[in-house]
Amino acid sequence: MRIGIPKEAQSEEPRVPVVPQTVKKLVDLGAEVAVEAGMGTPSGFSDDEYGQAGASIVADRRELLSSADIVLRLNKPPSEEVSILKRGCIHVSFLDPFNSRALVEALAGQGVLTVSMEMIPRTTKAQKMDALSSQANLGGYVAVILAAERLDSIFPMMITPAGTLSPARVFVIGAGVAGLQAVATAKRLGARVEAFDTRPVVAEQVRSLGARFLEIDLGETGETADGYAKQLTEEQLEKQRLAMAKACAQSDVVITTAQVFGRKAPLIVTDEMVRDMKRGSVIVDMAVESGGNVAGSKPGEEVMAGGVRIMGLRNLPGRVPRHASHMYSSNLANFLEEFWDAETKTLALDPRDEIIRGCLLTRDGEICNERLKEVYAS
Repeated sequence: MRIGIPKEAQSEEPRVPVVPQTVKKLVDLGAEVAVEAGMGTPSGFSDDEYGQAGASIVADRRELLSSADIVLRLNKPPSEEVSILKRGCIHVSFLDPFNSRALVEALAGQGVLTVSMEMIPRTTKAQKMDALSSQANLGGYVAVILAAERLDSIFPMMITPAGTLSPARVFVIGAGVAGLQAVATAKRLGARVEAFDTRPVVAEQVRSLGARFLEIDLGETGETADGYAKQLTEEQLEKQRLAMAKACAQSDVVITTAQVFGRKAPLIVTDEMVRDMKRGSVIVDMAVESGGNVAGSKPGEEVMAGGVRIMGLRNLPGRVPRHASHMYSSNLANFLEEFWDAETKTLALDPRDEIIRGCLLTRDGEICNERLKEVYAS
C-alpha cells in the first residue's frame, strides 16, 4: 500500500504528522511511503531525513493525494482536497467530527474510509494510539510553563538572606490527562498546588502527585464509559463555581482544563471570580478552543481583566512541536501496526473490532459510526 503524508494545510501549525523514525517503521512493514516535499520542516525534519528513512519525496501535492491508499495527517483536510482522494483510500487524522458534519459527509460521498483520531476509544488496548491524551499531556505541561513565565513572581519557596519568598499557589481545574500533567509540572517547579475535578475517583491521583484535592459535594457525578467527565447540570455548575471562588481568589495561577467531548466547554470561572483574584495573577484557559472555561478569555489572545492576565492561547502542544510530533507520529504508527496484515501488506479495518468500531466514521459511501449518526440526527 502507498502511504501519502502531505504538508499540513494550516500555515500556523508547527507540528507534523509523521517523523522520520516512523517512516522507517512503516517501510519495514512493507508499505511504500511518499512524503510531500517540506512536510517535516515546521518541526525541524528535513526531506533528506525522510529520504534516508525510506520515503520518496513528492513535490506535486495533488499527485501525492490522488495516488495514496492511506493518507496520514495531523489536522482535518481542507474540504477542496476531499475530491482528490481516490475511492477506497483510508484517511487518518484529527477531524473534530461533531463540528465537521459537511466534511464527514463529503468524505463518505467520496468513498473514503475515514478514521478519526479523536474517536480512538480510551481502553487499555488502545492507549498507545490515544493521540488526544498524548497531545493533552504536553498541553498541560506547556500551560504551566507559560503561566510561570507570565507570573510576576516565582513558583518555588526561596529562603535568602534578604528574606523568605512564599511559593506560588496554583489551582488546576480538571484532573484529566492535561490537568494531572499541569499538577505534576507545577509541583516540580515548587508551587503549592490544589486541584479539583467533578470525578471523585481522580482524587487519589491528584494526591499521589503531592497536591491537595478540593472536595466539593456536587451530588451525582462521575465519568462516561470513555473516561470523560459527565456534563453537569446548571445547578451543579453554580454550586461548583461558588465553592471554587475562594480557591481562585487565593491562587496566583489558575489553569482550567474542563471539556466535555463533542460539546461546548462549560463556563467555570465567571467575571465575578476573575474580579476577586489578586492583581498580577494568571489564568490559562486550556478549553478556549472549544468555547472556554473562563469568562473573558479569547481564542489566540492574552487579555487583561482588572489586573488578571487571562491566557486563551491556541494549540498549546504546538509550542513544543518536536516532541508533540514525535508523540502523534507514534500514535499513528501504533494504530497502523495494530491493524496491519503482514501477509497482504495492507491495513485491515475490521468493523467488528472495538477500536475500529469506535474511530471509523465512513465506509462504503456512508457514515458508519453509530455515535456520530446519533449526534447528527439530534
